[in-house]
Amino acid sequence: MKKHRTATTRAGKAARALLATLTALALLAAGLVGLVLWQHSYDLREEAVTIRHGGRTLEGVLALPPNGRGPHPLVVFVHGDGPVDATHDTFYRPIWESLARAGYASLSWNKPGVGGAPGDWLAQSMDDRAAEAADAIAWARGRPDVDGDRIGLWGASQAGWVLPKIAARDTGIRFAIAVSPAIDWHRQGRYNLLAELRRDGASDTETAAALRRRDTVRELLDRSAPYDAYVRAVGRSHAMTAARWRFVSRNHNADATPALPALRGTPVLLVLAGRDLNVDTAETEAVYRRLLPGPGLRVAHYPGAAHSLVAYDVENSPLRLTLTALFAPRALFAEGFLADQRDFLAGLDTGAAAR
Repeated sequence: MKKHRTATTRAGKAARALLATLTALALLAAGLVGLVLWQHSYDLREEAVTIRHGGRTLEGVLALPPNGRGPHPLVVFVHGDGPVDATHDTFYRPIWESLARAGYASLSWNKPGVGGAPGDWLAQSMDDRAAEAADAIAWARGRPDVDGDRIGLWGASQAGWVLPKIAARDTGIRFAIAVSPAIDWHRQGRYNLLAELRRDGASDTETAAALRRRDTVRELLDRSAPYDAYVRAVGRSHAMTAARWRFVSRNHNADATPALPALRGTPVLLVLAGRDLNVDTAETEAVYRRLLPGPGLRVAHYPGAAHSLVAYDVENSPLRLTLTALFAPRALFAEGFLADQRDFLAGLDTGAAAR
């Protein structure tokens, strides 16, 4: 009987210990879920909008400061490459929040074909993208909560070819924030190829072969070769999709320099990453300084940042990237990146008030 009671007591203790462990794990899980929800709660008023203008329909988000009816000055977001939705998979929200703290609203929309939006972003030229943004800006000027006289642009990477075209179309653009913008499509592509080969430790033979393939692709693009000729030339294992080939064929002569002077005299914040494998930031800075002389251009460098302006060490560690995105999304970006944009916009308002 004594042994039976001892076994029963041990079983009871084990059950209580298991229950305590499960309770602790449940509380920990609930705490982690709460932390994630809290970290992804932004000081914004987001409104889903449908932009209809110029025969276009764009599905977007208007992110407003949490207080006040406006009218608010507006930052219009122009995406980089790829199938980007209005929030860039929530990546934009910490930026919107920072801009809202300076009193600015933000407007962004799904690329055509993304998130159920009509169209196909791979069928667009850079001129198409500029026209699309111009239509969105015209729509925004009709909103009572938007100050139509204080609208500017925010654009990353491929948007470097779009922002100047928008400014050339719309002389009412009051400022621009250009994040890791490229200058010339082919020079940017060659820089990116070599940077990634160096990162991956490619041999001289591998590098030479990659450059030969690149030269072949350039020759095919210059003579508007069809997709099947491209696949035969480079091999299917190295080939992009047919839709991507058409996109590249449509845009491979993109060059920011002809339209960039349209931003002359406009306050511009040029944001450059110190560890950018996609864009030759030295070339970008030199061209911007040459074509946008004067005090209107401000250049901000982030030595530890990747092309996305996420801290390079975070972006290149899948575990750190995932954990940071979940538990501290505002900390994804390079130190100072969010605050510097907010300060840039606050400075515009201070300058306007001084005048």
